[in-house]
Amino acid sequence: MRIDLNSDLGEGFGPYTIADDAGIMQVITSANLACGYHAGDPVIMDRMVGLAKAAGVDIGAHVGYPDRMGFGRRAMAMDLDELEKHVLYQLGALEGLARPHGRKISHMNPHGALGNLACVDRSVADALVRATSAFDPDIAYLVLSGTELETAARAAGRRTINLFLADRAYLANGQLAPRSLPGAVIKDHKASAERILRLLDDGTLETIDGQVLRIAVQSILVHSDTPGALEMAHSIRRAITDAGGAITPLSQMLS
Repeated sequence: MRIDLNSDLGEGFGPYTIADDAGIMQVITSANLACGYHAGDPVIMDRMVGLAKAAGVDIGAHVGYPDRMGFGRRAMAMDLDELEKHVLYQLGALEGLARPHGRKISHMNPHGALGNLACVDRSVADALVRATSAFDPDIAYLVLSGTELETAARAAGRRTINLFLADRAYLANGQLAPRSLPGAVIKDHKASAERILRLLDDGTLETIDGQVLRIAVQSILVHSDTPGALEMAHSIRRAITDAGGAITPLSQMLS
């Protein structure tokens, strides 16, 4: 059993940081790097690529709406052509900073409100796939199981990796529980590890309302801004390896 462990990193701005990026980078195998829209800036992005290179961690583009004030968690009205250009812009920014380090973007993972919309709106999912495919058709997509983004990427013949969010509760329809709901963000790293072991054992998950959901998983994400994220990442990694799993970067899983 091979499982990727990843995190959203580089989500500070200027002198401000919200997570122990350097610490988390030593635990994960793939990093989703903010591309300057919901968070991040050129200096932070360059530093993250350097940290990822030193740690042997794959880099992905964490694209989102241009909304630093709302951390990309607020929906924005944007026509599909405009959205494609914004995605291309972010991919180009990260690639431009990665190239001097000899690195390439291995995957993309839409952030926040954009990611939530791409899960349920096929036209938005198609726009993300068109933009990313135009930039580099070899880029894989981190997707939630059973979503429109998964369907759109596969319909275009692109590679997908099924993602499970370790620190978020799920609804019965397979979507993430809104952060406004009590219990939507899981901060107990032991509870998170137990959920993951159940998921890897029988492919099921208990939803926020007590139902049983069956989902596929190849990559597990820990949000870097969740309290105790570093400890949670260590706990999850130990649980997977103790269960006989191999923590494996996305690039190796896709090769």
